[in-house]
Amino acid sequence: MKLNFKNQRIVVIGAGQSGQALVRFLVARGATVAISDQRQQQQIQGLDSIAGLPIRFDLGGHSLELFEQADMVAVSPGVPLDCKPLQRAASCGIPLLGEVEIAAREIDAPIIGVTGTNGKSTTTTLIGKIMAAWGKKVFVGGNLGTPLVEACADSYDGVVVELSSFQLETIDKFHPEIGLLLNLSSDHLDRYPDLSSYYQAKLELFRNMTVDDYAVLNADDPEVCRYAATIKATKVWFSARGRMVEGMVRLGDRLVWNWGGAEIKLPLAKLQLAGEHNIENALAAMIPPLLQGCPAELAWDAVCSFSGLEHRMQLVRKFEGVSWYNDSKGTNVGSVMKSLAGFAAGVTLIAGGVDKGGDYTLLRPLLEQRVDHLLLIGAAAQKMATELSGCCDMKIVADLADAVKQAHEITTTGGAVLLSPACSSFDMFENYKARGVEFERLVKLLPDGEGRG
Repeated sequence: MKLNFKNQRIVVIGAGQSGQALVRFLVARGATVAISDQRQQQQIQGLDSIAGLPIRFDLGGHSLELFEQADMVAVSPGVPLDCKPLQRAASCGIPLLGEVEIAAREIDAPIIGVTGTNGKSTTTTLIGKIMAAWGKKVFVGGNLGTPLVEACADSYDGVVVELSSFQLETIDKFHPEIGLLLNLSSDHLDRYPDLSSYYQAKLELFRNMTVDDYAVLNADDPEVCRYAATIKATKVWFSARGRMVEGMVRLGDRLVWNWGGAEIKLPLAKLQLAGEHNIENALAAMIPPLLQGCPAELAWDAVCSFSGLEHRMQLVRKFEGVSWYNDSKGTNVGSVMKSLAGFAAGVTLIAGGVDKGGDYTLLRPLLEQRVDHLLLIGAAAQKMATELSGCCDMKIVADLADAVKQAHEITTTGGAVLLSPACSSFDMFENYKARGVEFERLVKLLPDGEGRG
């Protein structure tokens, strides 16, 4: 059911990309809008895009009376629900709705929602590429980068949205036709009191789904399997480990789609994406278009034409016998584990940033087997050094530039340097993309013929 925003007093909390998109959307629908952020104006990028609109700016803190007098508060994903202004609004009976909820009420096209701890962006992108190759007009966005509310400006055959736990905290009637839960592992324990709370936020994706909808689930993930019974939607499983499921399974050098009496086999060798985790992503991404009637061979060709996202296991440079990889999007322990699993040995790992409450000791076996040197940066460096002490050669360095310089000096021919931080970037960079861009810049500036001790 669409909402009526005309003449409604709405406070948008959070002035990032999603918040700014919400402002434009709400003003266009006749709302009286204020935007509130604890940051100062000079700390917020992109404000010029809304500077000319008839809105009130409440920056450098939150004016509580704004929240007390609002008809609704539109919540950006990065804003925790336990912050004081939102608690005050809730105590006054004022509805709190997230950007995804607001946008979804306006969208008529079928929605495919993708969540999980890792692999969301790659899987979301792959689904979009399949749909486009099938000749469909498709919107691809959400946590991936383009706010979902931007999809309200046009009509589409389908909408594919990546959903973080933060975005799913503020849904109410959000109801995708297909929901994907890729995996569940530790993340964001700086925001959630325990793993169960984090997992429950992910499971909100399925809250309003029924047996007429589809839940695409990872049969290889024990936590996903544990929670599957709570999901009402019809379950379609995928397995990269040969588990015989009704859905999509890897069997040796083939993928097999087994659904509705059909059995279709596809050659795995065509896949460009490297790593076992990307086989999982490819399996998951195939299922929604196939359920909607897309020919399997067409879908598989679209998947196999994709070589990967920026900042996710991206080869930056090969020189002097060393390969340099940008995995800045590896912002939690589970993601780094999946990335390291793709190497045999000889890795120099650059990690660190803002701690998210993850258990770094889970990295020990892979560090012992595959990492020669660990260079730690940022606010979490000392905690990581303590939890990983003795597993490999390790050093806390000044910053990313120092890490790149030292990695160049110590990594031997045939080895690899991997930026995969296991942390968020906010102590040094605006986001993981900015961190990845700076890493690539530093790597490309390295002079040939130096280093290689």
